[in-house]
Amino acid sequence: MFLGKVIGSVWATQKETGMENLKLMVVQPIDWRGRDGGQTVIAADRIGAGIGEQVIVSRGTPARILFANNHVPIDAVIVGIVDSFEVPGAAEEE
Repeated sequence: MFLGKVIGSVWATQKETGMENLKLMVVQPIDWRGRDGGQTVIAADRIGAGIGEQVIVSRGTPARILFANNHVPIDAVIVGIVDSFEVPGAAEEE
């Protein structure tokens, strides 16, 4: 899993079977300070994340497991919207 920020959405009129009602978001991985932390990914969103929100993203097999009865061709899914987080000792490092 990784922390990310939703920076956009993807509109696709044609999708693979099982993805018809699936919202797709563009997520920028970030580090705990909010700085870019890697290459952007497209993640499925079933929980209603919006642009600008920090999210938790799961990748690979754990992401596909959420769609147990469907064989959906995804490798990333938003599994949480972050309200806040704490990194003990972070203030001393800055």
